[in-house]
Amino acid sequence: MNPITGTRTPPDPPSPQDARAVAAPSEEPVSAHPCALFHEDSGTVRLWVRVDGQLVGASIGREALHYHYRPEAQGEDPLETYRAQAADIEAAVHRRMAGGSRPPVMLREFDLRAVG
Repeated sequence: MNPITGTRTPPDPPSPQDARAVAAPSEEPVSAHPCALFHEDSGTVRLWVRVDGQLVGASIGREALHYHYRPEAQGEDPLETYRAQAADIEAAVHRRMAGGSRPPVMLREFDLRAVG
């Protein structure tokens, strides 16, 4: 309560660290994590990958999933495509983090290239 005006003071917004702690899942297996979701507004699958003991937020667009994994398919479910390719997508997140990316990692089709 504000002592001068007598009105209620709104609570402080959560810090970015608090928001990440709420949004990220806990000690669950990471590959095809059950908390991965398709975010319709952004057209991305949002997921979490454990890197050096920390959960890192990542996303990959519907188009990258389609053109890299199922270019002949029509009307496929991006979340289903992610789940079928989770190990490959997780490896791409690890490569990006090893290359100096900071979370959240936004994967592109280029990141899914074969490593040889």
